Amino acid sequence: MDTYASDLADLVEALDLTDLAVIGHSTGGGEVVRYAAQHGVGRVTKVITAGAVPPVMIKSDSNPDGSPIEVFDGIREGVLKDRSQFYQDLSVPFYGFNRDGAKVSQGLKDDFWRQGMLAGLTAAYDCVKAFSETDFTEDLKSLDVPIFIAQGDDDQIVPIHDAALKTIELVKHGTLKVYPGAPHGIAGDYQAELDADILAFLGS
Repeated sequence: MDTYASDLADLVEALDLTDLAVIGHSTGGGEVVRYAAQHGVGRVTKVITAGAVPPVMIKSDSNPDGSPIEVFDGIREGVLKDRSQFYQDLSVPFYGFNRDGAKVSQGLKDDFWRQGMLAGLTAAYDCVKAFSETDFTEDLKSLDVPIFIAQGDDDQIVPIHDAALKTIELVKHGTLKVYPGAPHGIAGDYQAELDADILAFLGS
């Protein structure tokens, strides 16, 4: 995660961007939180996360209600054993297509698979440790800019009780928006509502 944030810092500095709003989904939410806290002072004015992994996902003595290591070992096993099938299978809970009444989009499933297969095997494998074990607690506490924290309450990938509901308790200037029935993947009505809320937050 430090590498992700450092790479973003290098890009922002090369382009000399200021008055910057950073937006991240899932693992990317962790990246923008760490970037804003550790590199973005004086450049970042707002942070937006959606279904983001902070503060920390993995179960431990200090995070007893987190997800057990076996969950993430299963992801690693899937990536190594047959990542093509793994990404096809993962697309179903990712977009909530396993819920009653869900409108399944084969196009979304195909695009999720396509994006997964574009990632290098080592990067995909190592990313699991980065998103699950990195503790963003101090990053969240140190943020001194407004942060909009968005998450669906039917997120099967990043449990909301481990993520947004804890994050809002740690930040100084946070706004929490919970989307009833929304999954981890951003699409359809959830996407339209989230996009409108992001634009409103940026304009506030």
